[in-house]
Amino acid sequence: MIDLGISKIALIGAVALIVIGPEKLPGVARTIGTLIGKAQRYVADVKAEVNRSMELDELKKMKDTVESAAHDVEHSVHTASSDFEKDWAETTAGISSDGYTQAAFLPTVPQYQHPKKKWRLKRGSTPHWYKAQNGVRTKAQSSAARVARFRPVVKRFVDV
Repeated sequence: MIDLGISKIALIGAVALIVIGPEKLPGVARTIGTLIGKAQRYVADVKAEVNRSMELDELKKMKDTVESAAHDVEHSVHTASSDFEKDWAETTAGISSDGYTQAAFLPTVPQYQHPKKKWRLKRGSTPHWYKAQNGVRTKAQSSAARVARFRPVVKRFVDV
């Protein structure tokens, strides 16, 4: 980057004041400031894009390593299961099943029985005095009737 000291900036400002003039100098400075701001935003966008592409490359590499590790694990599990099946077949080849059946070793599953609950029948009853004390509604009431029931009483004054 260009190394500008305070003395060089002052010299550039004095030359700009002489060349441009004091009337146009604030507008030119404003224009230069906006251009520098746009340039800084552009540089920041480029840096962000480069960082995103680098992260994307790293994620692709990580994905490839994870996929290869999963494939290796799958292959090792498959070979281990095939080896176990071979060993099991060799081990059980000499055993005869003359006195034993496979069903004798299986656990028995109990058969489903309906609980025979009658959900429409109420099992217990709450006393009416308890419901009245706690304000439990025992009868259905429409919303209009409920409003009429709790409507405040209006007292009218009659002139005599």
